[in-house]
Amino acid sequence: MKLQQLRYIVEVVNNDLNVSLTSEKLYTSQPGISKQIKLLEDELGVQIFTRSGKHLSEVTPVGLQIVALAREILNKSQDIKIIAKEFSQPNQGSLTITTTYTQARYSLPNVIQQFMKQYPSITLHMEQGSSNQCIVQAQTGQADFAIVTELANLSDDMIALPCYHWNQAVIVMKDHPLAKSSLISIDELSKYPLVSYDFSNDGSDLNQAFIKANQSPNIVFSTTDADLIKTYVKLGVGVGIVAKMAVNNNCDDDLVVLNAGHIFPYSTTYVAFVRSLFLRSYMYDFISQFSPHLNKQTIDQLLLCENNTEVLARFNGVKLPIC
Repeated sequence: MKLQQLRYIVEVVNNDLNVSLTSEKLYTSQPGISKQIKLLEDELGVQIFTRSGKHLSEVTPVGLQIVALAREILNKSQDIKIIAKEFSQPNQGSLTITTTYTQARYSLPNVIQQFMKQYPSITLHMEQGSSNQCIVQAQTGQADFAIVTELANLSDDMIALPCYHWNQAVIVMKDHPLAKSSLISIDELSKYPLVSYDFSNDGSDLNQAFIKANQSPNIVFSTTDADLIKTYVKLGVGVGIVAKMAVNNNCDDDLVVLNAGHIFPYSTTYVAFVRSLFLRSYMYDFISQFSPHLNKQTIDQLLLCENNTEVLARFNGVKLPIC
């Protein structure tokens, strides 16, 4: 059994059993990967994958267990190198962050600027996607940290640390009928076309607020881009529902911002990562810069929790910052 063989089966699973795509990403030949997988199966005496002709079609039950262990072994082998670097090159390395548009655009720029000044030799990468996509990237090792709001698909091998709360705001043009409302209601919002984030997820806080009020939102335009929401509100397309942090008094002085804290519950932003990740000193510092209450001692204590439910229970009654 070789580490290379374990890497092949893990990467094949990461690429939805597409051996051709895996070979491209690993800069090796497709026949070479297939041969090494078959040699590993022969050595173990079990099939890791079922096949349809020459193509891999499914991971077998025993294969799922083998791939999970292989992923752990590869992570541990990488940790050995990282531990050595932590002592020999403490301020050199890389950090890959995956996050949603809103976090990347509004909450992270100052933190990243400060981090890069402090650690000029650290290579920083940022990927953007939905919360679910970000969680998957962190779980599969494509990213170190996922900075997200939704934790629906968080697996047991991951931990999510609460960073801060934020809320939605309702935005309208100054001549809109709602502009003079001191306290808007969900019934009022239901009367107007809305421009906002994706409402297709029945479990989303936005959708749940309307369902609870027995109202149906009239979504005429949805996007993950808060700037696009503001643009289309300014064009008169509809009433906007957007993260409050995305509205800037200087750039958006032609908009009226209405508080929606009584309509939509606060959302929480988390830093999520796999528990097996070896946290280097600069990784602790990044988390602390993004969320000052999460210092190294606190993070280490939270990592001792058996599951994420216990982690979140630790924050009951704790007042997180509100953005």
